[in-house]
Amino acid sequence: MLAAGSGRRFGGSKLTAAWRNGALIDGALAAALAAPVRRVIVVTGADPAVGARAPAFEDPRLSVTHAADHALGMSASLRAGLAAVGAGVAGVYIFLGDMPLVPHDIAARLAETLAVGALAAVPVMDGRRGHPALFSAALIPQLAALDGDVGARALLDSLGSRLALVETDDPGILADVDRREDLRP
Repeated sequence: MLAAGSGRRFGGSKLTAAWRNGALIDGALAAALAAPVRRVIVVTGADPAVGARAPAFEDPRLSVTHAADHALGMSASLRAGLAAVGAGVAGVYIFLGDMPLVPHDIAARLAETLAVGALAAVPVMDGRRGHPALFSAALIPQLAALDGDVGARALLDSLGSRLALVETDDPGILADVDRREDLRP
């Protein structure tokens, strides 16, 4: 889970801002922990309080790693998370800490597509790709090679028919929080 940003557009401390009965990142953590995974790695950076939220979940699969070079952008956070994953995985999900409404069933649906040969999978609603994204282990070197403040959109675009688009009618795959007003119900 990428959670290393400074929340500049939000005014800082975005992921620990009050949301429902906890903090904003709590919703994203719950979605990640609902995924069929052995580990959930929270990549922290600008806000030291973000990593402190993880122990509240009391889940042994949850760990925190710090991206020391987080100021270099999203790709630095992604590399730190991938380094913490280690070898022997079938794939990696990329969850975003500022997306608290991701439906808890979508990760398993994405995993089903990798099992039948896709290289990556993303949820789609009304033609718009959302989150989380799931990448097969074969794509980890390409993810680790990304540079700058960019995500994996170009990599996903390059996959053509090897990218599985999993349809959903749940807008939570698109709902990210960038500004304080995005927290309103």
